[in-house]
Amino acid sequence: MALVEKVAKVPEELEGQVFGQFDAWLKKIERTLNVTVIARDSELRVIGSESAAEGAKRVLEDLAALAGQGSVITEQNVNYALSLAMEKTDGSIAQIDREIICHTAAGKPVSPKTFGQKNYVEAIRSHMITFGIGPAGTGKTYLAMAAAITAFKNEEVSRIIMTRPAIEAGEKLGFLPGDLQSKIDPYLRPLYDALYQIMGPDSYQKNAEKGLIEVAPLAYMRGRTLDNAFIILDEAQNTTPAQMKMFLTRVGFGSKVIVTGDLTQKDLPFESRSGLEVAVEVLSKIDEIAFCRLTSKDVVRHPLVQKIVQAYETYEKKYPAKEEGRPHSGRRNQLERSRRMPGRDRG
Repeated sequence: MALVEKVAKVPEELEGQVFGQFDAWLKKIERTLNVTVIARDSELRVIGSESAAEGAKRVLEDLAALAGQGSVITEQNVNYALSLAMEKTDGSIAQIDREIICHTAAGKPVSPKTFGQKNYVEAIRSHMITFGIGPAGTGKTYLAMAAAITAFKNEEVSRIIMTRPAIEAGEKLGFLPGDLQSKIDPYLRPLYDALYQIMGPDSYQKNAEKGLIEVAPLAYMRGRTLDNAFIILDEAQNTTPAQMKMFLTRVGFGSKVIVTGDLTQKDLPFESRSGLEVAVEVLSKIDEIAFCRLTSKDVVRHPLVQKIVQAYETYEKKYPAKEEGRPHSGRRNQLERSRRMPGRDRG
């Protein structure tokens, strides 16, 4: 295979950020694309096959553009830039990072990190109802929360309402102590965490006391009509079809709705259909409703989370009939009947 040499345009003052601590990012690029990068005469020369050298050149220049915007380069940025280069996808990570939704209470900008997240944010802006479906760590709830707080601060809506079904994740918690609010707070804690980080505890408390921000279980939505509100339904895979229908029919004039969920992490009873699954089938042809499907490529947590999600996706494709290791209902009932048979050999 013939080797070629490409020159990557990376400003010398940005090389330290692009290369990473102890050249960690540079070594990752070289190892992944099977190229050699040499810094010589204020230039970065990339040596490898035609496609590999061109891909590495693109990754280095993308990371340099991102660093030039003042962003701190993370391993997730490097991994995503590599995946874009290997798949020869148009666009750059610097282009995505320019789209700032809002700033956190600490002043950190909140922006999409992948093209999947960018499409999700654009769908939220242009549709009355948006479904964000994808695995853990893809920013479904966090970006929805950022969009809601931005709309609230810009006075596009008069209040924010966040809800999720109060259902245990595969274990029974028994009776919880305290008043009603204390009992439901553990189920809603992830929503509070995102609110505190983006809005700040003081600002949240002040608006919550005025009734402008509400965090409540899904059961509290029945019988209400929600006008001029930004409404987020989180963990929608744990709704029943009846609950999902009830929630979607609460929407009033001037409101915007985001429904988020991960169909691979249902906590419903075995063989129960998820309201999110039914909604995708029933509502997919309505133009005013957007369905955004995020994948493991859109995971922005620790890189290990992305590997875990990919491993589970591979396993579930290989064994689609298996669910949490439980036998099918017919086989299970047969086993239960055999256990109850008199005179069954117990040796």
